[in-house]
Amino acid sequence: MNTQIPPEERDAAAQTATRGRSAVVVGLTCLAIAAALLTAGIAPRLQARTAQAQQVAAQRELIVSTVAPTRAPATQDLLLPGSIMSWADASIYARTSGYVQHWSADIGAHVKAGQTLAQIDTPELDAQLQQARADEATAQANYRFASSTAQRWQTMLQTQSVSEQDAQAKTSDAAAKLATLQAAQANVARLQELVSYQNVTAPFDGVITARNVQEGALVTAGGTPGLATMPGELFHIAQTDRLRVYVDVPQDDASLIAPGTTVWLTTQQYPGRRFDASVARSSNVIDPVSRTLRVEVDVDNGDGALMPGAYAQVHLALTAASPALELPVSALLFRPDGVTVAVVDAQSKVQLRKVTIGRDFGTYVEIATGLTASDRVIDNPGDAIASGQQVRVAATAAAGKGTA
Repeated sequence: MNTQIPPEERDAAAQTATRGRSAVVVGLTCLAIAAALLTAGIAPRLQARTAQAQQVAAQRELIVSTVAPTRAPATQDLLLPGSIMSWADASIYARTSGYVQHWSADIGAHVKAGQTLAQIDTPELDAQLQQARADEATAQANYRFASSTAQRWQTMLQTQSVSEQDAQAKTSDAAAKLATLQAAQANVARLQELVSYQNVTAPFDGVITARNVQEGALVTAGGTPGLATMPGELFHIAQTDRLRVYVDVPQDDASLIAPGTTVWLTTQQYPGRRFDASVARSSNVIDPVSRTLRVEVDVDNGDGALMPGAYAQVHLALTAASPALELPVSALLFRPDGVTVAVVDAQSKVQLRKVTIGRDFGTYVEIATGLTASDRVIDNPGDAIASGQQVRVAATAAAGKGTA
C-alpha cells in the first residue's frame, strides 16, 4: 500500500533535521572555542613550570670558574724601608788644651784626610816641651859621663887597681843614668805628640756637618762623647761618597739573603731613578723581638745625591732555588684549620685542600705545599662551599700574572 506523506509533515521533518544539524554545529563550535581557551590558559602555566624546574635544577648545580696554577717567578722584588747612614761618622775633639788660633773648615766643607781644620795655640805646652828637651839634654850628659866612668873602672878592675865592688857601683850608676835618659826621652816624645795636636786634622775624606768652635775660644783636651750636646766637640765629619743602608728583612725571607745580592734604592726626591747597591753583610741573627734579620747594604754615592739620615725604599732581588706554584689571593679560603683552596676533581666535585703559603707577591702568593700543576682551583669560592659539592666549571684561566 502506497502511503503518501503529506507535504506539511515533510516540511516539519526537514526543519527538525536542520535544527538538529545546527545544534550539533553550534555545540562543536562551542566545544572548539572552549578547548582553545583552555589551551591558551594552561600552556603558559605549563611552560612557566617547566622553566622554573629548569632554573631550580640549574641553581642546585653551582657554576664556578677555575684557575690553573703556574710556576712562580724565581726572582722576587722585596720592598723594605731603609735608613741611609754615612760610611763613617766621627766627632772631632781637641787632644790638647789651648786657645783656637784659627779654623779653616766650616759646615758643608768637603775635606781630605789629614787636612787641617783648626789650629790651637798652646803656649804652656810649648814651654813644657822646651823644659823636657832641656831635661833630656841633662840626662844625656849625665849618662855619657857615667858610662865612660864605668868603662874606666872596668878597665882598672882587670889590673886589680880598684875593688870589684867599686867597679860594680860605677856600672850601676851608668845604668841608672840610662834609665833617667830614657824617661826624659819618653817625656819629650809625649809632649811632641801633644804639640802635634795643635793642628786639628780630618781623620778621613768627608763633609763637615757641624762646627762648634770660634777663634779665641778655650778648648780642653778630651770631651764627654755620648751626651746629646756632645760638649767639647770641635767638628763633626761624615764620609758620604759611600753610604751604608740598614734594612730589617723578615724571617721568612732571611734565608734568601746573601752577600752580593742585587739591590737598588728609590727615594721620593728622585722619582724614577734607581741607585744600584749590593748586600755587604748581615748580622746572621734573627732579632727575637721583631723577628727580622739586620742587613747592611752598601751604595756608591760619588755624585752626592743621597744624604745620610734620609729614608729610602730598598728593593731586594731575592732568587729562589726551586720556585713553587702560585695562585691569586682570591682563590684562597681562610678557615679556622688553616689556609685552604677548593679544587674541582674529574667528577666535577669539590675537594678542599690545606695549603702552605710561601712567598707573597701582593695579589699572588706562592703555594709551597698542597697543590699540583694539574689541579683546577676554583677562583673566588664562596665561604659556604664544601667538599663533595657538585659544580659546573664555566671557564678555566691560567693563574699567572700575565693572563687576563
